[in-house]
Amino acid sequence: MKQIFLIRHCKADGQEPDARLTIEGQSQAHALAEYLDQRAIDYLISSPYDRAIDTIRPLARSRNLPIHQDDRLRERVLSARPVEDWLLKLRESFRDMDLRLPGGESSREAMTRGVSVIDDLLARPENRCAVVTHGNLMALILKHYDDAFGFDQWRQLTNPDVFVLEFAGRTSQPDILRIWK
Repeated sequence: MKQIFLIRHCKADGQEPDARLTIEGQSQAHALAEYLDQRAIDYLISSPYDRAIDTIRPLARSRNLPIHQDDRLRERVLSARPVEDWLLKLRESFRDMDLRLPGGESSREAMTRGVSVIDDLLARPENRCAVVTHGNLMALILKHYDDAFGFDQWRQLTNPDVFVLEFAGRTSQPDILRIWK
């Protein structure tokens, strides 16, 4: 059985790629490392954004594992310019997977790149992989495997948050369990 731990980064001081974890977020990262250390995770992959890498760094040190960075795990860009009603547009993007705002990425496009990371992990020899990403992309990856996961579930995500996807086989539909609350 392959287990993929899908992790949303800890609390950060912004949304920019170089936004760092807050003091609380740093504490959360250490608590997350303690919690995940008992899971015998043997492969780490992360968004290249600082807050994602900082989230998994304590576990990497504890398990003496490298952090592999993958640009496909970066946060989804809803629009290249500020959108006044961004929350309404985000809600709509969960219903219309092909909605694409100027300079942005549709939900389907973001989902496809995020799921491609999961597909690559399923082909790897490691059995327990940790994937660190961002809230919107995490929600879209989960939606790929469970269409009922949508905007309301995205709103209920926490920083951090952890779901485990358990695959019985490479092409099987995973069991999904939220293990962090």
